[in-house]
Parts: sequence; structure tokens; C-alpha cells
Amino acid sequence: MDDKQKNGSADRARININEGYELDYWSNKFGVSKDKLKAVVQTVGTSARAVEDYLKK
Repeated sequence: MDDKQKNGSADRARININEGYELDYWSNKFGVSKDKLKAVVQTVGTSARAVEDYLKK
């Protein structure tokens, strides 16, 4: 579960597309729309590294 009290590196390793603030953070970080981010997460999973690698292709 997403513990909002913990926002260190472990929390930044996964993307929770069900939280608006995470959609905002990750879509800004990767420079993509929220819809694109959701689609990529559905394709490769919630790992931030996997999403980043996919977007770099």
C-alpha cells in the first residue's frame, strides 16, 4: 500500500497510477501526458525504471 509518510527511494521505485499526485509527478518527470504514462504502466508494469527504459526507446 502507498504510505504517504514514506516518500524516499523505495516509494520512487514504483508508479501508482491511481494517485493523482503520482500521476502529476511521474508525467512531469518523464515529460509525457498522464494518459501516455498510464498506457506505458499498463504495458510494462509499475517499475519506474521499466517505464523510463520504455519511454527512451
